[in-house]
Amino acid sequence: MCLTPDNATAFKGTAMLAPHLPQAPELLVDKGYDADWFRGHLKERGIQPCIPSKRNRLKQIDYDKSLYRQRYKVENMFGKLKDWRRIAT
Repeated sequence: MCLTPDNATAFKGTAMLAPHLPQAPELLVDKGYDADWFRGHLKERGIQPCIPSKRNRLKQIDYDKSLYRQRYKVENMFGKLKDWRRIAT
């Protein structure tokens, strides 16, 4: 677990957690994680990044849209946890 200040973006914690990611065939994250260094780190470790490009990226990078649509399952799970108010975000 990695705790960051409330006003910190999730992307700032990524630099600390990236070396400790478990081995997986792909990683699905939102466009907030769209950075060349992060994509490069994933590819070095043999993980296929499934990250939509930010709008301001000059050259949009393709990603597997059908795979990305599976993210809703995880997002819905966190939504249900928040509904219970047992954890704060």
